[in-house]
Amino acid sequence: MPVPQPLGPTGARRPDAVPPYPTRRGASFLGSFVHAWDGILHTVIHQRNMRIHLVCAILVGLVGSGIPLGLAEKVTLVFCVQLVFFAEILNAALEQLVDLAVQQFDERARVVKDAAAAGVLVLAIGTFITFAAILVYNWPTVVAHAPEVRRQFARGIPLATLTSFLLAGWKKPLLVDGLLLLGALGLFAATLPTSQSYVFSTMTLGLIVVAGAAAWTRRYPPRAPSV
Repeated sequence: MPVPQPLGPTGARRPDAVPPYPTRRGASFLGSFVHAWDGILHTVIHQRNMRIHLVCAILVGLVGSGIPLGLAEKVTLVFCVQLVFFAEILNAALEQLVDLAVQQFDERARVVKDAAAAGVLVLAIGTFITFAAILVYNWPTVVAHAPEVRRQFARGIPLATLTSFLLAGWKKPLLVDGLLLLGALGLFAATLPTSQSYVFSTMTLGLIVVAGAAAWTRRYPPRAPSV
């Protein structure tokens, strides 16, 4: 039901009246998930660092699916990846909020943006250190499964490369995007028979889907709702 607008003395809407905020969906429980999905895609499309994090997370997932890690190591790596994504999404939201509130240069606005970016950097460095520590601690396992690790790298590096091209901001024909996505999914399917962890394999598949959805949304952005 439309929100009634303030009316002038003649019955017409006052020119200074602010129209209701337009929404594409209702405020349903399912709609909240759709809004969140849109937020993820927006961050991937417009934040270069988020695209870098996504490709790095794919590599982490491929390494994790090639080495038989314990439950604690799996949970730690997945949680670290989620934390980095959360921090980057929050950083993007803060940047938009600061730009909306501050229309000219302000030193305090710069501090807010720098502090938010620093939080992402700290988590990214911590994730890298954690990943390296897990590999060092499980090095005998890595050596014992060297053939599986080599196979994962042989398929994972091209997979990450195709995903990087899929996420690239330069304009590409639709056929190229489709071939890149199909190639990434094909290489992912080739890793499944030797996967040591379907948790990491599922995470990798989810990240490829996000990359494909971001490429599609960049090409066909949702139309602005009519007021």
